[in-house]
Amino acid sequence: MASRALRQFERFGGSAAGRWLFSRLVCVQAPYFASIRPTIERLAPCTCVVSLRERRAIRNHIGTVHAIALCNAAELAGGLATDATIPDAMRWIPKGMAVRYLAKARGRLVATAGVPMLEAGPGRDVIAHVDVHDAQGTLVFDADITMWVSPRG
Repeated sequence: MASRALRQFERFGGSAAGRWLFSRLVCVQAPYFASIRPTIERLAPCTCVVSLRERRAIRNHIGTVHAIALCNAAELAGGLATDATIPDAMRWIPKGMAVRYLAKARGRLVATAGVPMLEAGPGRDVIAHVDVHDAQGTLVFDADITMWVSPRG
């Protein structure tokens, strides 16, 4: 059976208004993500795509999207991709994140997360890889997020 988040996205994600609503519902569940005003564009097993746009509230002192806003987008995309991928009998929590800032992040940004297909089993580390591209297709940031995936209970 699919995760609750995946079921909700399948219900609402077919339209721009539905993706906006789903994104807001995610931010109600996890309020910190609201700071970047994300839109979840795609959610399916093994993948999640999140977009955000540059605005004053998430800029740093040099006029680009702040590093932590990029980390926030990566954690959201990686977490949802993990949630949509793991079996119902499993749960996840971020354990660590390695990031690289590769270019100045400006404008509309798209974070794409990938997670390997997982089967039920003992607790283990799983890497969610996230790439963030700008509107010109330039890779501006990437992250490897270590998720601890373990049986519920």
